[in-house]
Amino acid sequence: MPMKINIKRVDKTLPLPKYETAGAVGFDVLCRESAEIAPHSIVLIPANVIVETPPGYMLMVCLRSSTPRKWGLLMPQGLGIVDNDYCGEEDELKIQVYNFTDRVVNVERGSRIAQAVFVRVDTAEWNEVEQMRAPSRGGFGSTDR
Repeated sequence: MPMKINIKRVDKTLPLPKYETAGAVGFDVLCRESAEIAPHSIVLIPANVIVETPPGYMLMVCLRSSTPRKWGLLMPQGLGIVDNDYCGEEDELKIQVYNFTDRVVNVERGSRIAQAVFVRVDTAEWNEVEQMRAPSRGGFGSTDR
């Protein structure tokens, strides 16, 4: 059974986000405004929605798999993590993109360049110890020896 999620559109002339197929785990996010992204620069594109993510979840925002190939854009931080308390009247989702090409990239209003997924999360209670139980594995990337 789907979760009931409160959502607000900033511009009601654009449609609500939707899951494009029955098997999709992410819903597509639309660009509210056209954007011109200069070569090798970072821009925030407003995504037209404020989402009230339920307690115990985060909203993970990722680019659609076609975005780097089609637009020449990447998310500089890899993906966006939206806390469940980021849902006030001014908390519109934004898609941070980096133009890795040598040309200006134009993204039109209504374009689907990103998707979002609700992910279950938990918080940790730290138990500080003097020594860890497992033996060391040998450092960063140690399984590729």
